[in-house]
Amino acid sequence: MLKKLCALWVFITACIITNAQETMQTDMETPTNFKFRAVAEIGFLGVLSNQIQFGNSGTYFNYQQEGGQDVLFPVSRLSLELDFKKRNTLVLMYQPLRLETQVLLENDLIVDELLFPASSNVKTLYNFPFYRLSYLRELLPRSTKFKLSVGGSLQIRNTTITFESGDGELFRTNRNVGIVPIIKLRGMAQLNERMFAAIEADGFYAPVSYLNGSDNEIIGAILDASFRTGLQVTKEVTSFLNLRYLGGGAVGTNERMEGPGDGFTRNWLNFITVSAGFVYAF
Repeated sequence: MLKKLCALWVFITACIITNAQETMQTDMETPTNFKFRAVAEIGFLGVLSNQIQFGNSGTYFNYQQEGGQDVLFPVSRLSLELDFKKRNTLVLMYQPLRLETQVLLENDLIVDELLFPASSNVKTLYNFPFYRLSYLRELLPRSTKFKLSVGGSLQIRNTTITFESGDGELFRTNRNVGIVPIIKLRGMAQLNERMFAAIEADGFYAPVSYLNGSDNEIIGAILDASFRTGLQVTKEVTSFLNLRYLGGGAVGTNERMEGPGDGFTRNWLNFITVSAGFVYAF
C-alpha cells in the first residue's frame, strides 16, 4: 500500500510540474496568469458525536459521552493555492486532527477482544490528520461579483487510534493510511468592495472496497463543508471567520489487518470547528 501511495504521489507531482512548466513557457509574457495564495486558520473543534468499534464483539464506544471528548480542542489548517490560466486552481491542504483524553471508564470497554474493565483509567488517542490535493475549474469566469468552481480532490488519511490503560498493561492500536477521491465545490459572493461570503465543500459516499480493489464490502463517507465571511484588509491580505462541519466515517472488515481482532471497524464522527484566519496573496 505504501509503495502504491508513493508512486501515486510521484505521478501527481510530475503531472503538476509538467503542467506548470508548459503553462509558464506559454504565458511568460503574462505573469499575472499565475496567482499564489497562502491560507492559514486557527480555532477550536467541538465533538458533536464520535463513536468507534474495533472487532465484531467490541464495544461501540462513544467518545463524546464516555471518552472525554466533551470539551473543546485546538484546531488549525494550512493550505497553498495556485491559480493558472485564469480558470484553474490547484490547492494543497494539510489538516492536523489530534484528540487526546484520559478518562475513568463507567462501563466495560472491549477493543479488538481486549477488555478494559469498568472503573479503570484509560488513555485514548484519536489522531486523524489528512492531506488533500484538489483541482478546481471556474464556471463563471466573466462574473465580477460571483464565483463558482467545481472539481475533485485526492485525500490521504493517516490514522492512529489507541487505547491504553493508565498502568500501561493493556494496549490496543489501529493504524491506517488510505487514499480517498472526493468531489469538490467552491463558491463566493462579493458583498461590496471589501467584504465577501464563501462556501466550500469536499465530500463523497462510496464503497471503499471497490476503490481499494478488495472483495470485502467497506462503506466510507466524508463531508468537509464550510461557510466563510471575510474582509479585504490590503491588496495582499484578507482576513476571515470560518464555520466548518467535518463528518464521515467507515464500516467494514479489513481481512489484510495484522494483529489481534477480526479486522472489523465501525467509526462515524461529526465535528464542528470555529476558526479565524488570513489569506496572503503573492
